[in-house]
Amino acid sequence: MLLVDLPNSPSTANLPGSAVLQELANGVAGWALVGAFIALVLGAGLWALGSHTQNMHQSAQGRRAVLTSLGAAILIGAAPHLINFFFTKGLAVH
Repeated sequence: MLLVDLPNSPSTANLPGSAVLQELANGVAGWALVGAFIALVLGAGLWALGSHTQNMHQSAQGRRAVLTSLGAAILIGAAPHLINFFFTKGLAVH
């Protein structure tokens, strides 16, 4: 039995500072992409150095850093779509 019907229609236009918050989110995503890029370059260098010196532990750490930074870039790019997808699926729950 539903006691109260609570509508849920999020809108950034309803709160003061919404444009600033959106710019902040865009800036954080930008910095996160820069961090992923730096991690990718450092991981590739570590991977190459470890492979060249036959240091398997260092090579594995570099490979893990490369894969992690690529995964992070994918998640950063897909984040708005993932949030919207799951929010839409959540609205369908009754």
